[in-house]
Amino acid sequence: MSQRAHVVIIGAGLIGASIAYHLALRGCRDVLLLEKEASAICGSTARSAAGVRHQFSSAINIQLSRYSIERLRNFDQEVGGHAELRQVGYLLLFSDAAVWAEYQSSVALQRELGVPTECLTPQEAARFVPRMRSADLVGATFCPDDGYVDPHGIGMGYVRAAQAMGVRLQRDTTATGFTLAGGRVVGVRTNHDPVSCEFVVNATGPWAGEVGALAGLSIPVRPYRRNIYMTTPFPQIPGTIPLTIDMASGFYMRHEGASMLMGRSNPAEPSSFNQNVDWAWLDQVLEAGLQRFPILEEAGLAESQCWAGLYEITPDHNPILGHHPDLPGYLDASGFSGHGIMHSPATGMLIAEELLDGRAHTINIDELRITRFQQGAAHHERNII
Repeated sequence: MSQRAHVVIIGAGLIGASIAYHLALRGCRDVLLLEKEASAICGSTARSAAGVRHQFSSAINIQLSRYSIERLRNFDQEVGGHAELRQVGYLLLFSDAAVWAEYQSSVALQRELGVPTECLTPQEAARFVPRMRSADLVGATFCPDDGYVDPHGIGMGYVRAAQAMGVRLQRDTTATGFTLAGGRVVGVRTNHDPVSCEFVVNATGPWAGEVGALAGLSIPVRPYRRNIYMTTPFPQIPGTIPLTIDMASGFYMRHEGASMLMGRSNPAEPSSFNQNVDWAWLDQVLEAGLQRFPILEEAGLAESQCWAGLYEITPDHNPILGHHPDLPGYLDASGFSGHGIMHSPATGMLIAEELLDGRAHTINIDELRITRFQQGAAHHERNII
C-alpha cells in the first residue's frame, strides 16, 4: 500500500524538524518526516559542537544568524523544548597580521548589520582564559551574543511541536528512490511503502549528495569527519569562558559542564562517512591547543566522552537552499558546512516560504540557490572553523 503527503521531508535532523514545524505553523500540516534511523535528532545534530555565532564574512550568513539566534533566545516559550542558549560569546584570536587586517572588514559588516562584535587588543583577549599565550597575537574579536546551545533539545522541541500540529514522523525509513512524472517529483520510494507527494525536501545533511543522486541530481554536498575531545572535570579554568578559537591553528574549546570540550579540523582528511573517533589526530589537536593554552597540560582526557560527527560541506561553505531548477517539486536544504544548528530556525522559516509562497522573502536566499555553481556566482564564506 502507498502513502500520501503534500510534503515529504527526508531527514529528521534539526533542519528537517525545523522545516516541518514551520510548515505546520503556517497551516501546511499534511507533512511526512522520514528518518532512516530508529529515532529523530540522532545524526549530525546530536554530534555537533553546538556553537552559534554571528561572526561571519557574508551578509547572508550574518542575517541567518541574527534571525536564528533571536529565535533560539525565545525558543522555550515560542516552540517548547530546551534550547539552553548560553550566550558566553565567541573569542577569535589572530596571530597573522594579513588575516587580521582582512577580518576587520568582516567586523565592519557585522556591526553594520547590528551585531555588537568588538575588536580587542591581545592584552584584552588574554583576560578571558587563564595563562593564555598572547605575545604573538595581533588582535582578537569578541561577540557577546554568540555562544552555544543544546541541539537535541531544540530538535526534539521542533519535532514534538510539529507532531502536535499534525505532522507525521516515520522512523526506520530510508529513501531509496524518487518517482517522477511529467518532469517533476510525484513521490518517494522507501524501504517500506512508497509515498506520493507534491513536494520533497532533501534535508539529509551529509547524505544530501547521495539522496539527490537518486533523483539524477548532482548536489555538491560531501561529508567530512569532525572529532570532539573532552577533558575530565577541569577546575583550573574556572567560571565560563567564551567559545575560544585560535584562528591560525583552528583549535577551539569551550566549557561543557565542569569539563572542557575541544577540537580542530583535519584539512588533509578525505571525505567519508566515518564517525569513529580519530585518536591519531588527537596529538595534532593537543599540540595546537597547548601552544596557545598551556594550562591544558594539566587536564585529563575523558576518552569515553569523546565523539565524532559529520560536517556537510559545499565548495563555498554555504548551504544550498530552495527549489531545484532541474526538477520541479524537489527542494534542497543542506550543505550548511558546520552552521546547520545555528541557522536552523531561519532555514525552517525560509523553506516554508519557498514552498507556500513560491519563494523565500523574509531573507533573500538567491545567492544560496544551487544555480550559483553553474553560474560561477558562488561567494566563499571565509570565516570557517
